[in-house]
Amino acid sequence: MRPLTISQTDKILALQQEIQRSEESRYDHRLHAVLLVAHGITCPEVSRLLGDSPRAVEYWVGRFQQRGVDGLWEGEHPGRPRRLTVEQLAGVNRALRDRPAMSRMNANLWDGKTLSAWIDKEYGVHLGPRQCQRLFRQLHFRLRKPRPVIAGATKTRKKAFKKNSDS
Repeated sequence: MRPLTISQTDKILALQQEIQRSEESRYDHRLHAVLLVAHGITCPEVSRLLGDSPRAVEYWVGRFQQRGVDGLWEGEHPGRPRRLTVEQLAGVNRALRDRPAMSRMNANLWDGKTLSAWIDKEYGVHLGPRQCQRLFRQLHFRLRKPRPVIAGATKTRKKAFKKNSDS
């Protein structure tokens, strides 16, 4: 009987993506790696067979030796701690519901730069404009751009305002 092979890289990638799809499948993948090492296959060989880095396989084996099968479950990935407290975030939410002038800011509409300056002044926490733009979405606000004054102008003024007008 001829051995079966899968030579198409897209099918191999699809299999690897399926493994990464859920926590349980990643756990099973680690179990298989540790089982292969337990049967005498070296970590570099297992990593080559399963498509992982040798260091990852060594790490899984080490965690298995320290904590058993529980060591192969993924832990929490909390990420970087928030720079604003829950109370400060609520204050930002309240401030965004009013015009910037109500918060002693010299602007007509809230944008990333204005919010960044207000947070720095109010709480002493520096957030960049891009992070403040993310805060808008997180707090369910939309960024609005002011309409140019030309929007309410007459046809002749609009034509004079356009860059490519033939006037």
